[in-house]
Order: sequence, then structure tokens, then C-alpha cells
Amino acid sequence: MMKIPGPPPLDGLRRRISRHREENPAGRKSEFVRETFCLSRPEARAKAREWFDAFPKAAYWTEVESWRLVEGDRIEFTMRRLPSAD
Repeated sequence: MMKIPGPPPLDGLRRRISRHREENPAGRKSEFVRETFCLSRPEARAKAREWFDAFPKAAYWTEVESWRLVEGDRIEFTMRRLPSAD
């Protein structure tokens, strides 16, 4: 019968992860610009439309990153975009 090989050595991967963590500390900011709003439903729609008009999705990767309905029929949402278009 053939012997099944064990898992490959992970030393190279460990070094790469360690180097990446040294170069990119955990406190480093994201590449995206984020802004959180808490507005009524019509105001939230208008604010999102304002962002998409000012920062087109194709160039800035603009998107509503997260949203939730909060008390009083208000919407809390976070808009995300790249800082500049290339």
C-alpha cells in the first residue's frame, strides 16, 4: 500500500503572515471612506442618492455597507466609498 503524505510544512506561510502583520498593523485604517447616518426613511434615501450621485459606484465602489431599522422608523446606515477614483 502507498503511504499517504502528511500536510506540507507551513513555515513559509507563517513567515508571510508574520511579515504582513508587521507591515500592516491592526490599527491601520481601511482603504475606504465610511460615514454613518441615522435618518428618517425619506431622508435616508435622499442621502444615499446624494452619495451615489457625487461618487458614482463604477468609479468609487460606492455602496450602502450596512443598514438597520431603529426605533421611530429611522434607518441607521453606513455608506462606503473609495477616497478617490483612479
